[in-house]
Amino acid sequence: MQLKYSPLPKALLLLEDGMVFEGKAAGKIGTTSGEICFNTGMTGYQEIYTDPSYFGQIVVMTNSHIGNYGIEESESESNSIKIAGMVCKKFNSGFSRPRAQKSLQTWFEESNIVSISDIDTRALVRHIRDKGAMNAIISSEIMDLAILKEQLAKVPSMEGLELSSRVSTKTAYNYGDAKARFKVAVMDYGAKTNILRSLAERGCYLKVFPTTASVTEILDFKPNGIMLSNGPGDPGVMKKETEVVKELVLTGTPVFGICLGHQLLAQSQGIGTYKMHSGHRGINHPVRNQITGKCEITSQNHGFTVNEKDITNNKNIEVTHINLNDATIEGIRLKDRKAFSVQYHPEANPGPYDSRYLFDEFVKNMESSRP
Repeated sequence: MQLKYSPLPKALLLLEDGMVFEGKAAGKIGTTSGEICFNTGMTGYQEIYTDPSYFGQIVVMTNSHIGNYGIEESESESNSIKIAGMVCKKFNSGFSRPRAQKSLQTWFEESNIVSISDIDTRALVRHIRDKGAMNAIISSEIMDLAILKEQLAKVPSMEGLELSSRVSTKTAYNYGDAKARFKVAVMDYGAKTNILRSLAERGCYLKVFPTTASVTEILDFKPNGIMLSNGPGDPGVMKKETEVVKELVLTGTPVFGICLGHQLLAQSQGIGTYKMHSGHRGINHPVRNQITGKCEITSQNHGFTVNEKDITNNKNIEVTHINLNDATIEGIRLKDRKAFSVQYHPEANPGPYDSRYLFDEFVKNMESSRP
């Protein structure tokens, strides 16, 4: 008996500047749009797709094969897929890992994620790197470029877009052992699960607060420390959140910020932020610790960064980490408070564990601040 081969439906990827790529449909048949960006990681696609910091973005995977080890539920970084769409070279609809519960194709179909495969991702990444991050649209149901261009024109720019409130918890909740040594208030701007896990493993009992939480609500928990989480969108439009961070810093409670939390801590001290040309996304970004002189290989996911000139003019801010690829600021700390932050992800998942010592430093700050 001869098996019949059913070719995958055609799909189109249209960029804001008019560049078009033709490939094959992956995931759900449909149309999706958002800012296109690329991730240079060789592994960890499940963690990437469930990272709330990717909300509203189409992610280009630079690794050749995606989906080959399937989906294992415990490896998700939130309760659902957060990306707007995915682009890859080769999409594997099956999987080989015995521990996996389902294929990437099944997961995308269940989650209504539209994707495209079988395109030249090297050419696409080079184009984005040269021209900068921009909006894009993927469709496996509309092949008329005129219609796609019309839809793409309506997609808002990531610059000036507030997104963290759309992925933050709506109500406060607790995480970890209530008898733990420290109490940490976590500001959830789109927190990855492994940030919570990394704190709980170090003897912290957490209360996770939504972006709308007031300073009074947060301090009523009587925290020993405050974690400012990662998250999506433009930090420059988060005025209320920045003011809350400013008030929390003034209390003298130890503060640790990651990614968007880093940017909000900087803004609370009068330091501006700006949108990067193409951002940093991957698990292989080199960062130098300015205090120890050591290099760390880090996991990163951000399209905005803090203003170096503003830091130079602020005598209360010390730069602690520098990106070795482009010399952007990757970490700061306040000289008069136990408050510090980094632009990258020390909790990793995916990524190396080079920077997990930062959680230990946060714990030490809480320890030295206890009555």
